[in-house]
Amino acid sequence: MTDIAPITAQRRERDEPAAAPTGGRRHVYLCPLRWGDMDAFGHVNNVEYLRYLEQARVDWMFETAREAGVDQFSLGTVVARHEIEYKRPLVYRAAPVRVEIWVTKIAAASFVCAYEVRDEDALYAVAQTTLVPFDLAEQRPRRIAPEENFYLRQYLLDPAPAVKAARAV
Repeated sequence: MTDIAPITAQRRERDEPAAAPTGGRRHVYLCPLRWGDMDAFGHVNNVEYLRYLEQARVDWMFETAREAGVDQFSLGTVVARHEIEYKRPLVYRAAPVRVEIWVTKIAAASFVCAYEVRDEDALYAVAQTTLVPFDLAEQRPRRIAPEENFYLRQYLLDPAPAVKAARAV
């Protein structure tokens, strides 16, 4: 199902089962492009890709998780690390770009998400983000709650080959 949020932003298309032996799935977010996302070279600026990843991550961790009964992520989660590899230029168009997100690693107090920014026939970027649950009142990291762990495990997959290749370089 496709939802329409204010200002024509399209949220998740659906969470899709992945073709992987682990049985995990990827969250799919249809991210609208803005004319202002382009730089002087006529393609989407590298900083905007991080915003696209953030939009997909917020939709998955706050909206989809809340719908599944998991509210803890929205109480405090911080980014510890980003890695991104740009594969090809993305230029403005009216159609949204597809951002897929899944989990590649779960530890006691952190987890790693992988992403693909893509269309059906083009891969624009692969990325990874290390996230840490954070206690805002205490201003310190916290452990992943059992409900969060259960939710994350539904999206646990091996990194895509493109992500593995990016890490090897």
